[in-house]
Amino acid sequence: MNYPNWNQNLESSLNNGQPAVDKRPVVLAVDDNHDNLELLTQILDLFGCECVGAVDGYSALSAAVDRLPDLIVLDICLPDIDGIELIGRIKQDPKLVNIPIVAVTALAKTEDRDRILEAGCIGYLSKPFNIKDLEQIIRHQLSPQSLLVEFST
Repeated sequence: MNYPNWNQNLESSLNNGQPAVDKRPVVLAVDDNHDNLELLTQILDLFGCECVGAVDGYSALSAAVDRLPDLIVLDICLPDIDGIELIGRIKQDPKLVNIPIVAVTALAKTEDRDRILEAGCIGYLSKPFNIKDLEQIIRHQLSPQSLLVEFST
């Protein structure tokens, strides 16, 4: 049998006639290494997030303004402006100032970590990072109900 309006009718009844809205949290992932960015994208997708990617500071700033993400996962070593400067620019924009930023970086010295956190990041992970550690930070920052997968240790 053919039910041409079945899906449309179901969607209308579930959403009171309103079109379906993607309520997944939006995470901006910023890394100039395409493999690292792809890995972050896949992990965030598994967590149930909508991932927006950027490979440099200027495109990250533009994406943040356009999409107003719920969280930013940021590499500090970027080719155009470094992550510390990018954090400063984000914190100066009234529309972006409250977006939490997590640094995921190869900078692993204690003084680097302290400098990154003082710049305004709410979390810091050194590469290579543990997925469980990233998950813990993301779960703390985003609504736990919105995340799909839980990684076990």
